[in-house]
Amino acid sequence: MPIKVPNDLPVRAILEKENIFVMDENRAIHQDIRPIQILILNLMPIKEDTELQILRELSNTPLQIDCTFMRMRSHDSKNTSKSHLDTFYVTFDQIKRKHYDGMIVTGAPVELYEFEDVDYWDEISQVFSWINTHVTSTIYLCWAAQAAMYYYYGLQKKLLDKKMFGLFQHKVFNRKVPLVRGFDDQFLMPHSRYTDVPAKDIANCPELTILAQSKEAGVFLCMAENGRKIYVTGHPEYGRMQLRREYERDKKKGIEIDLPKNYFPDDDPGRRPPLVWRAHANNLYTNWLNYYVYQSTPYDLDGTPWGDEIPDNYSEKRIDEK
Repeated sequence: MPIKVPNDLPVRAILEKENIFVMDENRAIHQDIRPIQILILNLMPIKEDTELQILRELSNTPLQIDCTFMRMRSHDSKNTSKSHLDTFYVTFDQIKRKHYDGMIVTGAPVELYEFEDVDYWDEISQVFSWINTHVTSTIYLCWAAQAAMYYYYGLQKKLLDKKMFGLFQHKVFNRKVPLVRGFDDQFLMPHSRYTDVPAKDIANCPELTILAQSKEAGVFLCMAENGRKIYVTGHPEYGRMQLRREYERDKKKGIEIDLPKNYFPDDDPGRRPPLVWRAHANNLYTNWLNYYVYQSTPYDLDGTPWGDEIPDNYSEKRIDEK
């Protein structure tokens, strides 16, 4: 699938080296086709790493994807240059009157804070409300999944005894749901988090349908509103070396951290970890784009059945005062 990104986005060169078809803006405007509009709210500190991970996952269908990266205006990002943010990222106030076919909200390293204590909670709450009327289908990853389940359903996260860290085996449920079409009965996926929404709480929430779960890591995948909201508690977008980088980073900081489970061959951190989750990660995003975005979205985004009004609880002043 051709991914349309800005001509000078730095990760573009890496994608092209990996033989991922990246279409420049000039070529895209000459095609007689409406690309699928995907908004990516990137909450991770090192934006470029997450850009690369997400764009890889969106590169496996015949659809043309036009990606827009968004940041929180009420948060001061210290790990990505201001010039990069100013050039390649939009803020909520710039896109709040637009509609999108799909949206991805990434995780964030703020899970040890109470939700209301996160410095951009007011702003992201307004985004969650806006999503209801302006996005056809949204994937929430890791912390964003926990935050959205708290915002929409009041589900509380719980602090784990130690970090859920490594690759964990998951079992597929509700196989007839198109989001898990083509999945094996069991599959591995990465997790990296200190908190969890208990599986029993998710199972008891009538709005949520569990699609994949692990005995060790809990619920990995669930959805609501027939796929308009999809919650992923792990990190299918992670590349081969991401867990190793996190392990080495924490060790250097003096943080007590176990080896990531089921990751290094023979638990030897000097050996190259095998990449054993990419196929299911690709399948997850391909199914999402096909069944819940492309086949569900109207051709004219401005004519979505959810309307173009700003939600009642949206307050522009609250963002401006941050």
